[in-house]
Amino acid sequence: MRSNDSPAAAPTSTLAPTGRIDAVGLDRDVEAILSRLRRDADELQIIPIAGAGGIGKTTLARNVYHDPYLIDKFDIRAWVTVSQDYNFGNIFKNLLVSMKVFVKEDITGLSKEEMALKVHQTLMDRRYLIVIDDMWSTKVWDEIRSYFPNNSNRSRIILATRLKDVAAYVDSSEKFHEMQYLDDVQSLNLLKKELCKGECRLPMLEAMENIATKIARSCGGLPLAIVVTAGLLSEVSETEADWEQIADNINLVITADEEKYAAILDLSYTNLPHHLRPCFLYMGAFPEDYEIRASKLVKFWIAEDLVESTATKTPEEVAEGCLEDLVKRNLVLVTKRKSNGRIKSCGLHDLLRDLCLMRSLEENFLLTFMGSFFLPEIFAMQLRISISHSIILAHIDGSTIHTIICYSHSSVDSLEKFRKLKILDMLNTSVPAQVFELRDLRFLAFSYPNAILESTLNLRNLQTLIIYPDGPSILAHFPVEIWKMPRLRHLISPSVHPLPHPDGASPPLENLQTLSLATNFECSERMLKMIPNVKKLGICYSEEKVDGDYHLENLQRLEKLEKLKMEIRGDFCLRPSLNPVFPKSLKKLTLSGGRRPWEDLSIVGSLPNLQVLKLRNYVCDGSIWETSDGEFEELEFLLIDESNLEKWWTDSSHFPKLRSLVLQRCPSLMEIPDDIGYIPTLELIEIDGRNKSLVESAKSIQKEQETDYDNYTIQVRY
Repeated sequence: MRSNDSPAAAPTSTLAPTGRIDAVGLDRDVEAILSRLRRDADELQIIPIAGAGGIGKTTLARNVYHDPYLIDKFDIRAWVTVSQDYNFGNIFKNLLVSMKVFVKEDITGLSKEEMALKVHQTLMDRRYLIVIDDMWSTKVWDEIRSYFPNNSNRSRIILATRLKDVAAYVDSSEKFHEMQYLDDVQSLNLLKKELCKGECRLPMLEAMENIATKIARSCGGLPLAIVVTAGLLSEVSETEADWEQIADNINLVITADEEKYAAILDLSYTNLPHHLRPCFLYMGAFPEDYEIRASKLVKFWIAEDLVESTATKTPEEVAEGCLEDLVKRNLVLVTKRKSNGRIKSCGLHDLLRDLCLMRSLEENFLLTFMGSFFLPEIFAMQLRISISHSIILAHIDGSTIHTIICYSHSSVDSLEKFRKLKILDMLNTSVPAQVFELRDLRFLAFSYPNAILESTLNLRNLQTLIIYPDGPSILAHFPVEIWKMPRLRHLISPSVHPLPHPDGASPPLENLQTLSLATNFECSERMLKMIPNVKKLGICYSEEKVDGDYHLENLQRLEKLEKLKMEIRGDFCLRPSLNPVFPKSLKKLTLSGGRRPWEDLSIVGSLPNLQVLKLRNYVCDGSIWETSDGEFEELEFLLIDESNLEKWWTDSSHFPKLRSLVLQRCPSLMEIPDDIGYIPTLELIEIDGRNKSLVESAKSIQKEQETDYDNYTIQVRY
């Protein structure tokens, strides 16, 4: 049984999927919704989109949401996904996050009623378009409807739901838009489109047109079933016999099972290679509609020994490859990619999550329980549990459990009975000091009440340690034993007190991949020798060093370092003589604060492997930035966020491989250099909507490239 408004309720998704999708069979649906949105109305217009799970409601809403006409028409566009375990407060919190351009105040600590009122005040007298995706219950609409102001012809709401009766709750003469299953031609076209992603396979498809037609027809016109089947076909050999076998298997399962679509999805699981099955089942540990951080998922897999290193790849690289395999098979959705193209976050379609939960129970792999009321016996003999609230732990036998994943904001009094734990993920939960007695732990994420950590010496098997102290100004303090954890791969906290100096007998942490965020980190030779293979480093500086400097010139000794984030906080400023010397291995660099001259970026521009550069919080000070030949030769992504820059002088040859340019909070910069448009690799210019001059400049570059050079590759997003 679910408790819809309990603290245990799962979080809702905040953002719309990025960009439009070239979807098959949706053109008429998109045009029908757009025509209604363009129509004049005397009151708030609400358009429900109804249809079966997997039929494409979210894709339709996404393509409408990103229509260029609507982007210009509405002052506010916001998107929120509502799960079955919806939380009233989270719905409005995530709407406020979507409307952050207009919401200046800190919303932390607001009650659900205060957040709802803030949404109402923000939308009042503004043109707004809101998408409420995956709405399961009319009760949700009853609770939130009154908070959306009726701005007459200036406001629209799109409801994507499986419930046809939601139309009865809409104060409008408009009927809901019901999506239809694809016909045979559309089904075949979608199958072909999915099979040809990334490579041209048309000759093969033409040779097996009859089998492909039979397979597409067997999917019953449900887009999700078709794309999952395409993922299955893409991994088998391109022979007539193998394709015939897939066709026969589909016909067999849909004949034997009344839930034919569930059976088709299950077939995709049974055809997974054995090493990918537990990886897929682990996806069910996350709540419905949850945005799964790929980095955390990868760490879970490694801690569970689901992936191993090879002669040429680390466990992290192998795990990321497994995740990409699941994406290629259309079993996992990518919700965000990093600026370097790797997966940042992902998720599951509801029907595929249902498959995960069902298979996990059958195979005694994982019990996911997001309710508040439960029977202790369902937890008996479980190996892994994913729960909504830590209060459950006090009522179950923990003797067999080696994985606990918890999503509540609470505390735990005792962990004494969970002696076999390998994974303890309670990032929002305070845990007792006895956590440091759990010798088998490999993954530990939690909040700590006093931020003074006890001896970590017992945790010699630990691979990942993530700590969020209770309180914004509290630093995590580590004892010297932190250097005696040979298997440690990731040490992460929002703010780590200056690390203790290792004693002379401490061997280096050769497995450490990530260290972040170390405050006033001293880059002495001894300290850097302790982390020789670190790939990701986050450091920040906020005060002068009494007995010298921080030896930032030694950063070049970290020859494996690929990602560096360096923050300068407050009024502290590095002296010119203390400029860091970055290692040539860097691929991603994020700099924040410090107000250094723009000329200093020539040091950064000379890095031979740099692909991503993010400049935040006035890292450079001055009105003019002039780049030079031979700089940023490999750079693909450039972000400038918060700057007093007024003039940017550059040439297309100075950024020969740039793909994405993002400019945020640059109020004094009125135009983007025209030469940026001539960069052959450029795909995206993204501007925050507050700087209208910069938006028009980006549009002008886009129009010139389209009109004069037939170049339609540049997108402008704002």
